[in-house]
Amino acid sequence: MPRVPSRFPHNDIMSLAQPVRYDLAESLGPDLRLGQLLAGDFARELDDLTLAYGPTEGDAELRRLIAARHGVRPEEVLTTVGCMQALFLLAFILSEPGAEAVIGCPVFPNARNVLDAVNMRVVALPMRFDDGYRLDADRLRSLLTARTRLVSLASPQNPSGVALSERELHDALAAMDEICPEAFLLLDETYREAVHGDADLRPSLVTRDRRIVSCASFSKCHGAPGIRTGWVITQDAALRAQLVLAKFNTTISNSVVDEAIARRILRELDSLMPERRRHLAAGLSRTAAFVADNAELVEWVRPDAGALCCVRLRRGVFDDAAVARFYDELAAREARVGAGSWFGEEDRVVRLGFGLLALPQLDEALHLTSQALTTAARRGR
Repeated sequence: MPRVPSRFPHNDIMSLAQPVRYDLAESLGPDLRLGQLLAGDFARELDDLTLAYGPTEGDAELRRLIAARHGVRPEEVLTTVGCMQALFLLAFILSEPGAEAVIGCPVFPNARNVLDAVNMRVVALPMRFDDGYRLDADRLRSLLTARTRLVSLASPQNPSGVALSERELHDALAAMDEICPEAFLLLDETYREAVHGDADLRPSLVTRDRRIVSCASFSKCHGAPGIRTGWVITQDAALRAQLVLAKFNTTISNSVVDEAIARRILRELDSLMPERRRHLAAGLSRTAAFVADNAELVEWVRPDAGALCCVRLRRGVFDDAAVARFYDELAAREARVGAGSWFGEEDRVVRLGFGLLALPQLDEALHLTSQALTTAARRGR
């Protein structure tokens, strides 16, 4: 029988593809509906759309719209099939023999898996709950070597929603200057525009240094994971040229239909985002109240942006058996959260997503989670 190499490890985060009644494990906001976008000229635009190959770099207007929201030139933007294609192509391009990558953890598992799959030596940079998931520059410096080709971070992070500070970015780049000046700093900024209510929108960090590569997609902030459209931005001409060639040799181009929908979303974003941000603010407020009401059982790190946060079951109340009971109790109530082990965390830390559900459903889901916590803790005493 042929032998099939195990390039990609299994991770139970794949269970998100299976629906559950009360889903607090998801990390995105409410999904847009195509009908919300079809009014007026856009319907006629789709009628006239030629289903030909699109340009490998991506639709010109779409790249212009993305560039304008990041303070870069359109030629520095490459559209990709979701953010995942950007992560994979960047890993593939930088994976020369002996190359190393340092990645902040906990982390969205696919971001690490693509590095493992191309045989880079992957070094985990712990970013800890007790430190508020802040970047420790001295810890980063201790992990860098002359063979480091990539430092991979997310801002805001998945699963915590914590964003990099200007000081943390400065210190990370300074450490790279000292030890691996030829390395790139990848910043996944997928949640950057998912601010809560009227909070200030953080500018993209991609213009801070030419070594910074930024990627994102329409999946989280914009409510359109189904169009599988993302982007990568780099000011390094040689890297961009390789990314274009890599995209051409894998997918040739994006779907012209998906890119047309993406254009429409960005044209209408100033009218779409306020309601989405109010929804996130309301979800965050309810989550904060849930944590306060269950303060004897859980603690959390408040997120800077995004539709997600990390909540930890208190050690003095929950031993490992009680943590397992909590997940069982939650499943019995047709609800779920994201297990910490999905992201390289311990399972007493959970990713709690407050953006997907309508607010009445979120209230019910949080109530059921409180019940599961109380029952699991009581049975361990």
